[in-house]
Amino acid sequence: MTEPPDPEHPIRQLSREDLDFILRLVLASGSLKELAAAYQVSYPTIRQRLNRLIERVKRLLPEESRDPMSEALADLVERGEITLAAAKSLQRLHRKLRQQENS
Repeated sequence: MTEPPDPEHPIRQLSREDLDFILRLVLASGSLKELAAAYQVSYPTIRQRLNRLIERVKRLLPEESRDPMSEALADLVERGEITLAAAKSLQRLHRKLRQQENS
C-alpha cells in the first residue's frame, strides 16, 4: 500500500526547476548523457548542476545530519566560488584535523 504524500518531505521544499530536473533525470533512467542532450548542454554542465542540487538536498535534511563546515563548503560550491572537488578535499582535510584533535 502506498502512503499519502508527505508535505514535510525535504524534496517538496525544492524549486519547480529542481523538481523538473529530477523528473527528467528519472525519465532518462539516470543517464546524465541523455539528460545533457535533452537540455542541449555538455555532460560536465549537467554533472555540475546535479552536484549543486545534491548539495541543496543535503541542506534540507534534518539538522542533526548537518555539519557547519559542510554547510559552508556547500554554499561556496553553489555560489561557484570553489569547485566541488576542492570542497571535498577541504572536507576530508577538516575531518582529518578534527580526528587528530580528538586523539
